[in-house]
Amino acid sequence: MRPCGITIMEGKRKMSVKPLRIISNTSNLNGEKEAAMLLSPSSRMFHEPSYNVYVLAIMGWKVTMNIDSIKAELQSKMLKHPRFSSLQVMDESDGVGNMRWVPTTVNIDDHVIVPQFADNNMDNDELVENYISDLSTTNVDMSKPLWDFHILNVKTSHAEATSVFRIHHSIGDGAALMSFLLFCFRTTSDPTCLPKLPVFSSSNDKSNSSPNKNRKKNLWQYLVKLWFLIKLLFNTMVDVLLFIATALFLKDSQTPFTTTQAFNASARQRYIYRSVSLDDIKFIKDVTNAKLNDVVLGIVQAALSRYFHRTYGKAGKFSVEGMRCRANVIVNLRPALGVQAIAEMIEKNVAVIQGNCFGFVLVPLSIGQLDNPLDYVVKAKTLMDRKKHSLESQFSFYASQFFLNLFGYKGAAKLTQRVTSQTTLALSNVIGPREQISCAGHPVEFIAPTCSGYPTGIMVHVCSYVNKLTFTIAVDEGIIPDLNQFGDDFIKSFMLIKEAAHAHHTKLATKLD
Repeated sequence: MRPCGITIMEGKRKMSVKPLRIISNTSNLNGEKEAAMLLSPSSRMFHEPSYNVYVLAIMGWKVTMNIDSIKAELQSKMLKHPRFSSLQVMDESDGVGNMRWVPTTVNIDDHVIVPQFADNNMDNDELVENYISDLSTTNVDMSKPLWDFHILNVKTSHAEATSVFRIHHSIGDGAALMSFLLFCFRTTSDPTCLPKLPVFSSSNDKSNSSPNKNRKKNLWQYLVKLWFLIKLLFNTMVDVLLFIATALFLKDSQTPFTTTQAFNASARQRYIYRSVSLDDIKFIKDVTNAKLNDVVLGIVQAALSRYFHRTYGKAGKFSVEGMRCRANVIVNLRPALGVQAIAEMIEKNVAVIQGNCFGFVLVPLSIGQLDNPLDYVVKAKTLMDRKKHSLESQFSFYASQFFLNLFGYKGAAKLTQRVTSQTTLALSNVIGPREQISCAGHPVEFIAPTCSGYPTGIMVHVCSYVNKLTFTIAVDEGIIPDLNQFGDDFIKSFMLIKEAAHAHHTKLATKLD
């Protein structure tokens, strides 16, 4: 965990992480005193019925999995992390509903689940999809640490075997969990080497130029900074008003992507995943002078538009005119520690606790047919550039903390559930390792993280791994009748945008010649 009271830089903004409160002491099996720590407010909020969210880390493997070797690897590595070897127990002494981490003895057999499938005529891909979908309707027993690992030794069109890490969101957010889980893996090229994740830090470089020589330049820089400050304050004010309006009454239009029923935390969800070339994504990014997130949002908009017009374009049941369709984009508000840092802390028996710290950004989606597919990315870039000059994500985080202090965990969870359920879809991304990784000699084919129990009808997660970018789409059952076709719309949209990018690049090269 981060040291108590540390201040973290995010870009040029600072966020303070408060020290954990100690509420009592417990004894371990050796009779030694251990500190029983409170769950952070953000983690505790995930135990409210309206916000009971699990992270599902779907992984494809290049070989059939050896159950015993996987169990041994998890036993020797994962259980060293206190959050995977502790119960979450309600602290009834304070009367406010706090929960605490209580270390316990873990039986690995209680957490590694290997289902036996009866012989049937079901396609293997459908068999795996149905099994993962069934996980969205169940919870991990609170009498044990809130995670389990499901091994499906069934060959599909995606991999030789599939596994699912199911982890309660109170244990950590996507960035933290990626670092936690990769501690159990090693690079395939060097079985002794830990995988690496990019860790970003702020730059505090200062100019060594003489102030007298650069007085005019500095004056211009101050004017530019003043303009950006005014722009930041104006954008933040507008976004905050829209955020409050969304919490109170502003709901997205009824479309094929929204459910007609009220949010149901136990609703069955369906999951699919599609992978594209990360190099092609980077090429599109360079051609449009955009960021990777801009390209991802552009593909999402193109896929939604393609599905909408393919399904409802001729029927006339829905119209894009005046349609309000927004994505709540989940933003991580602090950098992850990284795999190496977590490994060093665990080996030194230092508390490693990096839970949940994220906010929301409400982004309007452009649904409609465009003549040039590349315009989906251009529009996404314009939207995201505007959002970068706003403190909306920080406001959403602190608004939740304010509601927590004022109305308790139920009030904070209700606020978050209300805002997200008023939008059409949720969008999140997480950075995966750049090199091929293995666990107990089993090389990984793909990584597809997603969630269950999140209060929105459609959720799109994006994860990079080696040279792939995988879209994982979670949909409440009944919203999208043909989910696989919807997944293919993502691939087709990506291909059309890539072709348009190549055509644009060729046109520019010809002009230069």
